[in-house]
Amino acid sequence: MPHTSSAKKHLRQTEKRNARNRAAKKSIKLQIKSFLAAVTAGDSAKLQTEYNLAAKKLDRAAARRMIHPNLAARKKSQLARQMAAKPAAAKA
Repeated sequence: MPHTSSAKKHLRQTEKRNARNRAAKKSIKLQIKSFLAAVTAGDSAKLQTEYNLAAKKLDRAAARRMIHPNLAARKKSQLARQMAAKPAAAKA
């Protein structure tokens, strides 16, 4: 446990940051899950909106350094590939 007042303040700040980061990461994971649900459902309009929301959340978290920017880019690429493959499979 911290003893000095500055160490106590630092602990409070760290706990706030951890809670904020954890909430943002959870929100991203939930959005990706809803995107994957839309992929299995096959609704192209809902699929596009879910992708846009997921990409927006990933970009915002990367800009704030909650996640690494390369992770955000990689996830967006994976989601875009799934989105592009879904209509092609339906046409074939």
